[in-house]
Amino acid sequence: MRLALSLGMLLLAGPVLAQQQLPATCSRDLFQNEAGFRVQQTRLAGVANADQATQCRTFREHVAYLQKARSVFATCQDGAERARNVAEMDSQLVNYRALIANRCGGR
Repeated sequence: MRLALSLGMLLLAGPVLAQQQLPATCSRDLFQNEAGFRVQQTRLAGVANADQATQCRTFREHVAYLQKARSVFATCQDGAERARNVAEMDSQLVNYRALIANRCGGR
């Protein structure tokens, strides 16, 4: 009986324990994500009137940044916040990939 109770408690605690085991670098990674978003916004605004080649290069670099940011959110967050941020990154990735396909010839 005691063993069954212990196993039952372990099974219930399993998801909680899994959620608590985030990489030690998450605090730093999330902070860098936030700073990176500000840099990306500035870069995107800065190429609004640039030539197509410059815009396309910046859009591709932004896609790479979004992929990295998505990975950080997926690794370092949990619950509703993780779901919201990962979904936002996925949405932005779809939008920027479509923009690249339409304006940059998919290159």
